[in-house]
Amino acid sequence: MMGLGEVFAHFRWQDTVDILIVAAVIYWIILLIRGTRSVQMLVGLVLLILALLISQMGRLMTVHWILNNFLSSIILIIVVVFQYDIRRALSTVGKNPFFLEPSSPHGAPMVEEIIDAAISMARRRIGALIVLEREAEVDKHLEVGVEIDATVTKELITTIFFPPSPLHDGAVLIQGGRLKAARCFLPLTANPRVVKTLGARHRAALGLTEETDAVVIVVSEEKGVISLAIGGKMTRNLNASALRRVLFNIFISKKKKRRFSLRY
Repeated sequence: MMGLGEVFAHFRWQDTVDILIVAAVIYWIILLIRGTRSVQMLVGLVLLILALLISQMGRLMTVHWILNNFLSSIILIIVVVFQYDIRRALSTVGKNPFFLEPSSPHGAPMVEEIIDAAISMARRRIGALIVLEREAEVDKHLEVGVEIDATVTKELITTIFFPPSPLHDGAVLIQGGRLKAARCFLPLTANPRVVKTLGARHRAALGLTEETDAVVIVVSEEKGVISLAIGGKMTRNLNASALRRVLFNIFISKKKKRRFSLRY
């Protein structure tokens, strides 16, 4: 077994490049799956591998045999479990082969239009569900109703959700800085810990954010309050300043690593 001095003695500049490339790829994969349920799956997979190593060291033959046979098809498991993320990764490489940090298509004027629309609808007690796509594509996780592809304005959003409108049921999808579709239906959350007092809109918002990194704004028709769902968690009773602060930090500010305390 080589000592530390021997390792450095045989260390080449190619090894440095090799390590940097691997580190960059791992970091890029983490960026791709952050905010999605794939993170939980990845943690579970790592725990299974650790359990395999522990069973081998502890000579737990039956446990080791089961885990070894299960993980022997690790490549197939990864492809099945992370199929959506692999597809998104390949698509991202095609669009951005140099792995540059993509800029958000949701600019400050558009975010202000969404905030104004949410505040206006909350005052008038008009129920609404607004989906803002981020890096993960949401198309595979929702049912698109009516395609629109229009400029995002306060007037358009409030008109869509006004009760006589045939499009007021479901959600609007804001994608690539445009209002792409209305009357979209989202998957309901399967989390058993979600309080039963939450309505269908709030459950749908949680359901989509459990699967993707999207941000979903919910306006309650009954109470006229605004809620925000991110990462399968929800913050309720947001006023205009709080909503603006969170949205601007997510879509406008470059300090994207800042964490926000979200609670049910």
